[in-house]
Amino acid sequence: MGLSYEFSIGSVSAKEKYLFTNSDIEQMLACKNIDELCRLLCDKGYGDGDTVDEVIESHTKELWSYLKSITPDFEIFSPFIIQNDIHNLKVVLKGTMSDRDYKNLLVTPNTIDFNVIEEAVKNRKFSLFPEWLAKLADEAYEILAHKSDARACDAIIDAAAMKEMLVMSQKYSKFLSEYFKTLIFYNDIKISIRCARTGTTKDFLQKALVDVDGFRKEEVIAAALKGITTLEDELSKRSEYDCNIAIEEYKNSPSDFEKFVDNKLIKMAKERCKFTREGAEPLIGFYLGNIAEKTVIHIIASGIRTKSDESTIRERLREIYG
Repeated sequence: MGLSYEFSIGSVSAKEKYLFTNSDIEQMLACKNIDELCRLLCDKGYGDGDTVDEVIESHTKELWSYLKSITPDFEIFSPFIIQNDIHNLKVVLKGTMSDRDYKNLLVTPNTIDFNVIEEAVKNRKFSLFPEWLAKLADEAYEILAHKSDARACDAIIDAAAMKEMLVMSQKYSKFLSEYFKTLIFYNDIKISIRCARTGTTKDFLQKALVDVDGFRKEEVIAAALKGITTLEDELSKRSEYDCNIAIEEYKNSPSDFEKFVDNKLIKMAKERCKFTREGAEPLIGFYLGNIAEKTVIHIIASGIRTKSDESTIRERLREIYG
């Protein structure tokens, strides 16, 4: 007998009580050093390891194992998992071109087998890849091999992944579709801002930016090519995805902008997934809640390493799902 969402939702609901609370975060903020933070996470059963990174890695493996065991249709997580495929492709491309070992940088779960990526890169046989990636992977290879332009290589591969995430998400749930539209909209905004500040070409922007509802790509490209002030003015006029509010946050600081985007995405998950009792949304929400926790741990760990005061770390913290 196959798994049912009724069973899966019940399982996830029981697990949600172990997600971080504000009290847990206060305990992490009180840690005086990285070792203390690591011990706290281990004592709470978050994961195992001698470093924070090891603890997070063990937690991530356990999370995916759990989700595989209780999800009736694991393909609903494909839009998230192909981000690992893209990471692995970049790692193998750059490792192969520079003749450096990359094995310990590969991540799971993945939809494209490691051996397939290695064969495709070493033999320039990208027809082994899914159709959405094959042609653009070959273009990225060409740019990296003959122009040594890692930035353009990454942009082409990332754009291919973003387009496929949109396609996949529309298949599985209305929430996933809206979530990835928002995620990709803001990814486009981040690329546009970076390019407006550092300078770029129209061709690069055309390849790096992804068409998504409400983005109006050509207008953004035209503004970005004129510089950051013109781009800020253009984006400040837009209400889609609360873009105008996000740009005001960016004017305060880039970190405020990043925090606004992360909080917007987790709020979407809480509103649409946390209290739903049917379909895949509760499982997706639980996964996103775990990702939000990982972000919180990284922020606190980074603050401890840089000896930032508690108030500074607290300002950077994101909302949690729990």
